[in-house]
Amino acid sequence: MSSETPATAPAPPAPPDAARTLWRRPNFLRFWGGEAGAQLGSELGFLAMPVLAIVLLGADEVEVGLLGAAGTLAFLVVGLPAGAWIDRARKRPIMMRANAVRVVAFAAVPLLWWAGVLEVWHLILFAVVVGVATVFFDIAYQSYIPVLVPRERIADANGKLESTAQLAGVGGPALGGLLLTIVQAPVLLAATAATYLGSFIMLATVRDDEVARPKEDRRPLRVEIAEGLRFVFGNRLLRAITLCTASTNFFATIGLTMLPLLVLRDLGLGPEIFGIATAVGAIGGIVGAIVAARLSALIGEGTIIPVAALLGVVGLIPIVLMPLLPAAAIPLLILGQALSAIAVLVYNIAQVSFRQRICPLPLLGRMNASIRFVVWGVMPIAGVLSGVLAAQLGIATTLQIALVGMLLGSGFVVLSPLLRMRRLPESADEHAASGA
Repeated sequence: MSSETPATAPAPPAPPDAARTLWRRPNFLRFWGGEAGAQLGSELGFLAMPVLAIVLLGADEVEVGLLGAAGTLAFLVVGLPAGAWIDRARKRPIMMRANAVRVVAFAAVPLLWWAGVLEVWHLILFAVVVGVATVFFDIAYQSYIPVLVPRERIADANGKLESTAQLAGVGGPALGGLLLTIVQAPVLLAATAATYLGSFIMLATVRDDEVARPKEDRRPLRVEIAEGLRFVFGNRLLRAITLCTASTNFFATIGLTMLPLLVLRDLGLGPEIFGIATAVGAIGGIVGAIVAARLSALIGEGTIIPVAALLGVVGLIPIVLMPLLPAAAIPLLILGQALSAIAVLVYNIAQVSFRQRICPLPLLGRMNASIRFVVWGVMPIAGVLSGVLAAQLGIATTLQIALVGMLLGSGFVVLSPLLRMRRLPESADEHAASGA
């Protein structure tokens, strides 16, 4: 389950009509449009990369594990200082630079392929480069929403962004699966580069009032990093959410890193089937985005978080059954991905919105970086471990280990006060006063 400032100037007070709807905020709409295109390209790349590695370059379990680890290694290596750096600078230029790096990296892969020199280690190297850019983009992105929209519209903005991400999750794999019947995987990576270029251009048109923190207000980097960590782990609810997300991410990565190898090699399904099944399953994400607010109101803002964590565990069960019931592999893949997508969307909308509204603006980058360092930093370790376990024990056993681990990890929120909280605090002060 995934999902972290320069001193920033809050967004100026919006006129009443604009405060009620994000449709009248052109800067948010341009930002949203650029992200929608980039999300579609990201899904194309997510499908194309393992197909390229496994089908065209013959990658084995260990190489697939290393490729999976490479994409998230940067969160472990530079995740914490990135948050402090982002808190010192304006976030929109950081996101633009990150997109420029991703354009170059994704464009380089098809060029090497067409030159006939591409190897698996090239993919691992490019995944590391893209991962570093993604660290800076994602931390700045999650810290930018409260700058771009009024505080009362944060959950609405997150819901819209997550909805388009899930639409891309449906359209991207389906489109990619169909395209793979007529073109090869490197072409999809060229398309991914083009979508990041589009996002760069849209970000260039966005205007905001954010200002960088004055140099005289900056403290030593280690002091600012420690401040972000103390905020996260000193808050009981944030601590429970962070530990749950980290542990479930760790075990989900152990299992799901091997999913493309299971589908494309062991079960012999074609890339187009993999893409279309993934797209149908991703419809669950759209459902999750639509029902997240209603479920939160129905069962409680806090309660929805452990409920969604448990649903994520349930979503892995059909995936675990795939190597045991190969004749039913496609419906099991669809069901597992649909349940998982619902769980992830509901969980992320609830917990990210809570994090953004409870954290003071000058601390947002470090808070987000601290959480990302923990919850994504475990993933490269899990990716490498996944390859080793699959090579030694087999993919079926690796998936079973992942399922048990995710169940145990969900206990951090199931056994926390969140399970009984219908309403979450609106600020750190309110949280402290509640004694939660």
